[in-house]
Amino acid sequence: MIEAIRFWAIVVLIAFGLFFTFVSAVGVLRLPDIYARAHTASQTDTLGAGLALAAVALALGWDNMTIYAVLLLFFVFITNPTAAHAIARSAAETGIDPWTKDSDEEGESK
Repeated sequence: MIEAIRFWAIVVLIAFGLFFTFVSAVGVLRLPDIYARAHTASQTDTLGAGLALAAVALALGWDNMTIYAVLLLFFVFITNPTAAHAIARSAAETGIDPWTKDSDEEGESK
């Protein structure tokens, strides 16, 4: 009984992790400017990776490798938003304007 619950918890975590990672990939491809892309990459990709790593930790059980999976999960939660913030800040400092309805198709303001 417990093994069946554990199995289905792993399946659900993997499924949600794949879903959020897919949403992140679509967002990076479809969103109009670097600010929106950085936002989707930091938010949904972090959540997708976190859920997948939680599934890995649950699948490994009480093992030394579980500690590595949890440390990797912590590392992802710290570095993904930090990298997205650095990218967005760099774009702002170099003068890249956010996309608006009045922007042309290249992303520059009229």
